[in-house]
Amino acid sequence: MKYSHLSLGALLATLCLATSSLVFAHGDVVPQAVDTTGLKQLGADWQTANPYREDKTAVRIGDSAFNQNCARCHGLGAVSGGIAPDLRYLPKGDEGDEIFMQRIRKGAVRDGRVYMPPFEGTLSQEAMWAIRAWLETVHEE
Repeated sequence: MKYSHLSLGALLATLCLATSSLVFAHGDVVPQAVDTTGLKQLGADWQTANPYREDKTAVRIGDSAFNQNCARCHGLGAVSGGIAPDLRYLPKGDEGDEIFMQRIRKGAVRDGRVYMPPFEGTLSQEAMWAIRAWLETVHEE
């Protein structure tokens, strides 16, 4: 009887250790730099609409940038596995631009918990708009 309690305790401890990395997985990754060579530089003023919409270079850069910085939570191809919203359903055009830029720049915090870290100051405006340009290519209704 004494050993079965020890075995159960050891099993629970192992499960806690094994799943703790999943609990803290969201946000423990250092953002990766995005090479925006080939894109028009946008300057210090934030654009309100995507200046790179349907730009092939921006779409290519955005695809890579998304995979490096966003796919861990939002899923490969922006197909969410449930951790974060499925970004294929963001509205296209200016409406979606506004939603996207607000969230990527400022992040999302609810009840003191960080659901998405802010990327302003980490990713350039060019990189953010390139990601948005790519997201419009995988958009679904």
